[in-house]
Amino acid sequence: MEIWALPKQPLPALITEIVHGAIRDVLQEVERQAQAHTVSVALTVAPGGLRLTVSDDGLGTSAKACEADLRSRRVELAGIGGDLTVNGVRGEGTTVSATVPRRALG
Repeated sequence: MEIWALPKQPLPALITEIVHGAIRDVLQEVERQAQAHTVSVALTVAPGGLRLTVSDDGLGTSAKACEADLRSRRVELAGIGGDLTVNGVRGEGTTVSATVPRRALG
């Protein structure tokens, strides 16, 4: 696992809980079905808000294959104005991205 970026400032408790849960769920998906050698995690805060990106070099899982396991995280993120997307390329890996708008960060 590679960690590329982490925010320097503390995040609100609710956001921390949602982001940690999303990371956990995505890493479980990677372990369960990706057959990846490397997983990269980046969590950045910019003027527009927070962005979480988890990428692997595995089999390239489709959004449909992850939908059931990530549905609750997508709903949580939508509840605070955020989003979660899955982009898999067969044989090249999968990237899961989650966003949280600045207004939700307090």
